[in-house]
Amino acid sequence: MNINEIMEILPHRYPILLVDRVSELITNEGIIAYKNVSINEPIFNGHFPKHPIYPGVMILEGLAQAGSLLVFKSLPEDEDKSKLVPYFTGIDKAKFRRPVLPGDRLEYRVNLIKSKLGIWKLDGKAYVDDKLVAQAEIKAMVNKLD
Repeated sequence: MNINEIMEILPHRYPILLVDRVSELITNEGIIAYKNVSINEPIFNGHFPKHPIYPGVMILEGLAQAGSLLVFKSLPEDEDKSKLVPYFTGIDKAKFRRPVLPGDRLEYRVNLIKSKLGIWKLDGKAYVDDKLVAQAEIKAMVNKLD
């Protein structure tokens, strides 16, 4: 999926759209997506100006957005998706392993653990150069706009 396809699904826009591309997606299984972390992002003005580190909360949000793409694409083909919005509903077991710096390519690998009663439980891991930088269990749902 390219950025235009991603923006058709996710309601997020700059500066909070945190998925640049999806390189692999297997419905009801997993997704691999990434974000190119640039020094030009406004978050680095305050986190931290003399030692820029990409915030952990942004990594978790990126994992949740990638997970939302997986959930949305895993919905039944015949379902009208035009008024559906994915929501991040919970997070457990979040851990940060190493810093993410400007110039890094942050890869999100999110796999489905289970889906029950409209709640999707996902295992999310973030990598830079195949080194684990963060991980969490994420819960998501899809809601219909009125």
